[in-house]
Amino acid sequence: MATRKKASHSSYSTAANDAGKAVSASAQKIWLAGLGAFERAKAEGPRMFDTLVEQGRSLGGKARKAADQALKSMGRGTSDAAGRFDKLEQVFEDRVSKSLQRLGVLTRGELSELSKQVRQLTNDVRKLTAKSKAKSRPAKRKAKGTSAKRRKPGARKA
Repeated sequence: MATRKKASHSSYSTAANDAGKAVSASAQKIWLAGLGAFERAKAEGPRMFDTLVEQGRSLGGKARKAADQALKSMGRGTSDAAGRFDKLEQVFEDRVSKSLQRLGVLTRGELSELSKQVRQLTNDVRKLTAKSKAKSRPAKRKAKGTSAKRRKPGARKA
C-alpha cells in the first residue's frame, strides 16, 4: 500500500505569508497613488478648473443648440400629431353618426327640431281646446219678471 506524504505545516504558512505580503504591497501602492493624485490636483487645481470651465462653455453651446433643435422638431411633431388626431376624430364621428342613423337614433339637431315641433303642437292644441270650451258653454239667461221657481221633477203645472 502506498502511503501519502503529509504536507508540512510550514509550506501552508509560507504560501499564506507570501499572499499577505502581496496584499500589503498592493495596499501600499494604492495609498501612494492616492497621495500622488491628491498632490497633483492640489498643484494643478486652479489650472484644471479653468480648463474644465472652458470645456463646459464649448459643450454648453453645443448642448443649447441640440436642445433648441429637439424643441423645434418636437413642436413640428406635435402639430402634425394634432392634425392627425383631428382627422381621426372626424372619421370616428362620421362612423358613429352613420351607425346611429342606421339604428334610427335621432341626432341632437333632429331632437331639437322635434322638440320645437312638439311645443308648437302643444300650443296649438291648447288654443283649440280653449276655443271649443268657449263655444260649448251656453250663455246664462236671466228670467224676466219675478224670479222663477224651479219645479221639482215630476211636479205638475198648476
